Amino acid sequence: MLTPEENDLLCRVEGQAPMGQLMRRHWLPICLTEEVSEPDGNPVKARILGEDLVVFRDTEGRVGVMDEYCPHRRVSLVYGRNEECGLRCLYHGWKMDVAGNVIEMVSEPAASTMHEKVKHRAYKVHEWGGMVWAYMGPQDDVPAFTPPPWAPTADTRVSIAKVLIPCNWAQILEGAIDSAHSSSLHSSDFVPARVSSAEATDKNWLRPSTDKAPRLQLHRTPYGFRYAAIRRPITNAAQNDYVRSTVFVAPGTVLIPPNNLYNVANVNVPMDDTHTVFYFLAWGDPATTPETETWRRFLGTSVGKDLDERYQPYRNADNRFWQDRQAMKAGNFTGIQGFPNQDIAMWVTMGPIADRSEDRLGASDLAIVEFRKQMVEAVQDFQRGAAAIGSGDQRVPAGVCSFQAIVPKSEDWRDFKASPVGRAPLQHDPELDANYQIPA
Repeated sequence: MLTPEENDLLCRVEGQAPMGQLMRRHWLPICLTEEVSEPDGNPVKARILGEDLVVFRDTEGRVGVMDEYCPHRRVSLVYGRNEECGLRCLYHGWKMDVAGNVIEMVSEPAASTMHEKVKHRAYKVHEWGGMVWAYMGPQDDVPAFTPPPWAPTADTRVSIAKVLIPCNWAQILEGAIDSAHSSSLHSSDFVPARVSSAEATDKNWLRPSTDKAPRLQLHRTPYGFRYAAIRRPITNAAQNDYVRSTVFVAPGTVLIPPNNLYNVANVNVPMDDTHTVFYFLAWGDPATTPETETWRRFLGTSVGKDLDERYQPYRNADNRFWQDRQAMKAGNFTGIQGFPNQDIAMWVTMGPIADRSEDRLGASDLAIVEFRKQMVEAVQDFQRGAAAIGSGDQRVPAGVCSFQAIVPKSEDWRDFKASPVGRAPLQHDPELDANYQIPA
């Protein structure tokens, strides 16, 4: 359990909240590249860490991420004209380029030099892995962009489902690192089978275990932690374990154990204290990783069918997340279609910010306990002047990945030679990846 004060420290991200300031020391996804794919196309609204932003691609293909509100009279630039390498406010015609320079003030006298004295707030931007990223920390000390573990190279296929969820980021992330719930909540979609490892079909994910009560073991690292959920396999249980190893990469990414065809990840970006941009990704070899629309149909997150044009889900608490009770009577465990929709129903019904002082945690919650402990410690250290967890020399090293495998009982999962599905193994940096451990 956390105290109410610790819960606020973990969850609150707006304004000068320490967790929000910590997150600003990381490159953060702002929107999907597909949302601003067209030069001089429609500007897009984004809200990140309690700050309203406008995103646009200019005439030359450069992307700008800046304060939504015009520096003149604070009206929204989302309605502005995107033209001739700048975004022009409709109110008085002020025009800003992607760097926040005011390049025209048509309402001012021609001889005025006022534009030289005004600078609109804009952030450094990078495009990678199907997303527009921005660094929202101090702009005079912007670190180089490092590709995330789920998009290690430019030719990696990354298919992304995006959903805006009306609850706090931490309860979503806790769901992503909670391996025990998959045996219940997702039991109709992630089904036991006599297979040699986790496999994907066009309708289900299969796994070689009926064990619903995994043993959890954890390995803390400078960038977060790795942990294993260890279950009895269906076959040869006397000699082997079925291991699903998840990686938490601070502050908001989870590398989820893959299947036989592609890798899976979850990225959570707080919009504000009570809303989160949730990204669920399939990534890997283009030959075996589903294309974006196929991925979204599989998950039940298609725009126009499951989500509106702003990525807000049609399923919600008012319509009981479209739960089908007849399907439940026929054998479906939840009556809710799609992995993330089942999760979203759980996260949202916890309330806008879960009250962790009321939790009763058990042995299967080891990763939840560690996440809370590590992130509260990290934000307290940050307040004392330490670097943000997962930044700089503490960043996740190349080659770190989740995995699932049948592992001999004689082998420690921490030493298992894992590599992303569809890619050759990468060398781990032992100084970054094995800084210290929590005993099993």
